[in-house]
Amino acid sequence: MIKGILIDFGGTIDSDGIHWFNAFSEAYALVADIPHELLWDAYVHTERTLGNNPIIGPDYTFRKTLQTKIALQMEYLQLHGIAVPAQDTILDTCYNNVVSHISTVSKPVLQKLHTQYPIVLVTNFYGNMHTVLEEFSLDYLFKYVVESAVVGVRKPDPEIFRLGVKALGLQPEETVMIGDSQEKDILPAQSIGCHTFQITTLSTLDMSVRCFIPSR
Repeated sequence: MIKGILIDFGGTIDSDGIHWFNAFSEAYALVADIPHELLWDAYVHTERTLGNNPIIGPDYTFRKTLQTKIALQMEYLQLHGIAVPAQDTILDTCYNNVVSHISTVSKPVLQKLHTQYPIVLVTNFYGNMHTVLEEFSLDYLFKYVVESAVVGVRKPDPEIFRLGVKALGLQPEETVMIGDSQEKDILPAQSIGCHTFQITTLSTLDMSVRCFIPSR
């Protein structure tokens, strides 16, 4: 019997199961024609840079986090001979998509789940998740936040899910992990005994209400 919920943020709450590289690619395509492989390299370089250096401050909003990522991506592209115009267009496109998805899909679902279950956020993020949750008025919906930069453990290490289960005060088999990544969310959560529910690009987050809250 499910008594508590673990949930991912990136690709689950902030988008419709879409990998962030694809979200960036769609935004860049509005202003420039960049080789797929080079843009991927810029994306990976940026994520590694942010993972290895305390660039993102705890007071960074989601928009400022995106702005920092895009600036690093563009620096990488410029070093490889590509100058990308309209940075603000890329930023606005990515950010507005997140705002729309959270307001129309994620927040209503989380509000419904919150009425029935304690929810713990389990996320690979940069130490500013509390600021981001406040930015989107989501902070009150979570019992606890397990954030990789804070706890020192990153997905797909199963230990980060154990921390989430512990925060719920439940046994793994009494919880469900909702996430978009088979490798980083689903399989490691299953490995410690959690039930799982995978988000895909078919707007399946709203299905979680029907799965976990019986209709009346």
